[in-house]
This record gives sequence, structure tokens and C-alpha cells, in this order.
Amino acid sequence: MSYAATKGITFQFIPPRAPHFGGLWEAAVKSAKGLLLKAIGSAKLRQDELATVLVEVEAILNSRPIVVDGANPNDGEAITPAHLLVGGTLVPLPTGSGQPVRDDRLTYLQRWQLISGIKQRFWADWSKDYLLSLQQRQKWAVGRPDLENGTIVLVHEDNAPPQQWMLGVVQEAIKGADGKVRVAIVRTKAGEFKRAIHRLAPLPVELF
Repeated sequence: MSYAATKGITFQFIPPRAPHFGGLWEAAVKSAKGLLLKAIGSAKLRQDELATVLVEVEAILNSRPIVVDGANPNDGEAITPAHLLVGGTLVPLPTGSGQPVRDDRLTYLQRWQLISGIKQRFWADWSKDYLLSLQQRQKWAVGRPDLENGTIVLVHEDNAPPQQWMLGVVQEAIKGADGKVRVAIVRTKAGEFKRAIHRLAPLPVELF
């Protein structure tokens, strides 16, 4: 507090029991809590297992791309919350296959598969919600800008591993007979792909 006073820093706190004052970050917390409870379901976790799940969820939330460098967009790299917290991307742990179950008498391998199943279920639901939040949904009567060449996008791919976001650069925006872009060719680290625009989520650009 003395450092803040010296630097002239003031803190503005939201009122107690009024999370709606928090805006976007409180909405993200609410979404993550709901999806986490859904992923855990009726599984019975020990204290260390619950702590592991929470750390895994935290890593997923902090791995999301939030903005790209407008000075060099062709790099296909994005800034994540992890860059601001630890200075780099987070390395995901290996995952196993498994689904949340009720049985308390599980082997160590089965319990690891249980934790991995919870993580994968949370990742599948939350990553889809995040991608949809980047795509502006408007009524058809209201026009919106088309995708342009050079735009950095997140590609919505099914069955992607946790914390593995597929970023790409639009190489060619293909227009239909009505002059609207509905398909684009995207260059990613894995190669070039043709995708419909509803599978592409443009990222905000920060001009440094």
C-alpha cells in the first residue's frame, strides 16, 4: 500500500455482492464456474485432485489468445494472459482418456484418467464458448465487414487438445455470387485449409 501511495495509485473496488459491476471479467468467472461444475458432474474428487483440476482450468483460461501484434500479423502468434502473468505460453500436461465416474475405488491410473476426462470436457465446452464470443452475431438485416486477407483468426477445429489453439492468417477471402465472403483459405502452422467463415473467429489487433 505504501508503494501505491508513493506512485499515486488508487484502487476502485466494486460493491459487495454486486458481481455485475465487474463486467466482462465477472461474466468470464461465471461461465468458467458453470462449465467446471458441469464437467465434474457427480465425480468425487479428493482435495489434491480438486486442486489439480482447478490449476488445469486456470491454465486453460490463461492460454486463450486475446490480441495479436498488428505490426507483424503474419507471424501467426497471439498474446495470451499467460504472457502477461509469466512472460510466455503455458505448456500443457499430457492428457489421458476417461470420463467422470462415481466409483471411489479406482486405481491411480484410473484416477489420472478421471482428472484428464474432466479437463477435456471443460476444454471442449469452454473453448467453443470463447470462440463464439469472438464472433459478432447480428441479424441478417444488419451488415458487417467481410474477412480480409491478412486477418489473423482462430480456427474452430473439433477434438483439439486442451490449450492448443489453432491460429491462422487468411490467405484468400473467397466471395460468393452475392459478393459476400463466406469461405476463406487460412494458412496455419499445420498447412493451408479452406474453411467456412463460421469456423473462423477474428482476433482483435493491437497496434504497437
